[in-house]
Amino acid sequence: MFRRVQPSSAIQPISDSEKDIMSSVVYCIHHKEGCKWSDQLKKLKAHLNTCKYDTMPCTNLCGAQIPRVLMEDHLRYTCPSRTETCEFCGSELSGPALDSHPGSCPKEPLYCENKCGIRVQRRHLPRHKATECTKRLVPCRHCGASFVSDTLNIHHSKCSRLPVPCPNRCQMSPIAREELETHLKEQCSSPLTPCSFKDAGCRFKGLRGGSMERHLEENTQQHLALMCSLVSRQQHQISSLKSALSRLSLNTSGTLVWRINDFLAKMTEAQSKEGMELVSPTWYTSQFGYKLQASLFLNGNGTGEGTHLSLYIKLLPGEYDALLKWPFSHSVAFTLFDQSEKACNVVESFVPDPTWENFQRPSKEPDTLGFGFPRFISHEILQKRGFVRDDTIFIRIKVDPSKIVAV
Repeated sequence: MFRRVQPSSAIQPISDSEKDIMSSVVYCIHHKEGCKWSDQLKKLKAHLNTCKYDTMPCTNLCGAQIPRVLMEDHLRYTCPSRTETCEFCGSELSGPALDSHPGSCPKEPLYCENKCGIRVQRRHLPRHKATECTKRLVPCRHCGASFVSDTLNIHHSKCSRLPVPCPNRCQMSPIAREELETHLKEQCSSPLTPCSFKDAGCRFKGLRGGSMERHLEENTQQHLALMCSLVSRQQHQISSLKSALSRLSLNTSGTLVWRINDFLAKMTEAQSKEGMELVSPTWYTSQFGYKLQASLFLNGNGTGEGTHLSLYIKLLPGEYDALLKWPFSHSVAFTLFDQSEKACNVVESFVPDPTWENFQRPSKEPDTLGFGFPRFISHEILQKRGFVRDDTIFIRIKVDPSKIVAV
């Protein structure tokens, strides 16, 4: 009898339990890496052939196992077998050269370390720093001190060792700038000497001795004219400087605090001299505003004569009167400060009436009195409180364009 032998290649039947296992739903083995696939177990192998999170050998044959999803970045940036072209020199690079070349490419443009703002290829940078950079340190060939290249010319304009020509054109020229004055006084061998009126404008140069003396004698009138012209120019410069200083010190706040010193002596003088008037410094309501001045009669004026202090304000012709509104309408407040600890100041104020002549646009000869209070404070009250302290009183005159009633 013969027994039938089943070939080894025959398909083994699958048991029901195996079917159940292969039909069970599973997640991709790369689920934690981010793959969202889930299906029957029997389909897992086919999925792994396409799963972007499954690893595969680098296509550049570098030997690395790379997830499909990262393969493109690997081939472009990290694969040691990749090939790249340098954007500066055009060289084809691969292997270790890819890591070393970016910091050593001779044609890569770099900013100069001296912060001159210029970009230079790496291969030319040493020459640029040594001979071309405007911020390199360069020694002055006259004094030896080092300066930034673009400031060297400024240094030369005042370098004490810079050679300068002798104004007398002597044989010792040129001479170090710091030695020129000594040279002219003690060493210059030139026979020509400038006229002593050189600074006034005389251009004569002559021999020392008789020639120079003769020049001075024969040109007295010309030298006098030169000196007068020089004095005139200097006076003009002084006037300009005084005007500039005066403009800087102008009070344009609209408020004047007037300090009156030596009060007792001035009061005694006022009582013995009829009509004695003290006038304040001028001030302005604003930079381009009305020009004002206060006046004070210590022994009184008008109805306050002999018994009161009389206080007035007046408008003076100003530089900007043509641009201002007339009549003057700002409120004016006078304050006499009580200098005691429990101060009780005296305040009087008014708003100008547009019909008052005192507050129309002033002429070149303004009213000498102005407008104010002839009985501002009596001499009796003045002595009772602390208005006079250290032989000094303080009066404030405030002009306010915002108030339309007196306070």
